[in-house]
Amino acid sequence: MAPTIASAAQDGFTNASSYDQHRPSYPPEVVVELLKQLQVDGVTAARIADLAAGTGKFTQLLAAREEDYEILAIEPQADMRRELAKKDLKGVTVLEGDAVNMPVESQSIDAVITAQAFHWFANDEALQEIHRVLQPAGVFAMVWNIEDYNSPKSWTPRTKWEAKMKDVTWSFDDQKTRFRDEIWRQVFDKQLESTPFTIQSAQPLFSLPLGEGSAETLKWMTRDAVWERYRTLSHIAVLEGEELAKVKQQIFEAMDGDDVEENEKGEVALHGHTVCHAKYLATQRQVATPILCFSRRIAADLN
Repeated sequence: MAPTIASAAQDGFTNASSYDQHRPSYPPEVVVELLKQLQVDGVTAARIADLAAGTGKFTQLLAAREEDYEILAIEPQADMRRELAKKDLKGVTVLEGDAVNMPVESQSIDAVITAQAFHWFANDEALQEIHRVLQPAGVFAMVWNIEDYNSPKSWTPRTKWEAKMKDVTWSFDDQKTRFRDEIWRQVFDKQLESTPFTIQSAQPLFSLPLGEGSAETLKWMTRDAVWERYRTLSHIAVLEGEELAKVKQQIFEAMDGDDVEENEKGEVALHGHTVCHAKYLATQRQVATPILCFSRRIAADLN
């Protein structure tokens, strides 16, 4: 069986309170556009599954909406669930489950969202389970906050110092899939092997090809805050002792670069992107059609 988020990410996400404190939220503009593409913007009591909800960074944005969504926050990691449950969010039910075992009735969900997590379970089993719980007109969306220092090799960081941080990030290889590897795309790419003449018989689970959009983000942070965010990366969070100290030294040396932009408070400008993909459920009544979530540049003061 393909690995789930529970087996692949368990070790790196045990410090849920640190994760919740230092990981960013999502730009309001992106959230609004994403909900429109999910076809739940303005829909009262829409039923939404937040898959791999973690500590609820995206869940709380859904709960704050005026639509009074019914939100099922599904998360396999016990510490993450406890941190999320503490928030006592309106309309949110916190459930134990993962991408291949959602405690949800078939065809009962209007939209499935997974924030910062799909790369952990990008396999056919997960897509089949998401397909199972969605209503026939349902939409599945994926969203990530990706700092330049944690981006794919094909992306060019906007500063030299963030490029040095990225080199540190890529120096680790624990054989686990992450967004930056872009391996997660393969589960959709396999469906592209069907031609327009065979696509109906091939019965793809979701729309083809993969539509996507991204928005640039900028956050002013102290150097200590940058380090605290960096060490929430799952492969850094497991480090201890001399190995952790070495990485910390490398990160602070990068932040002393001559191209570091600094404000009057001594905070540095940290760059990134919020990346979104959304896909209609492909049914016999609906030709598979790609959609684009958003495509605009923003300067977001992420929480």
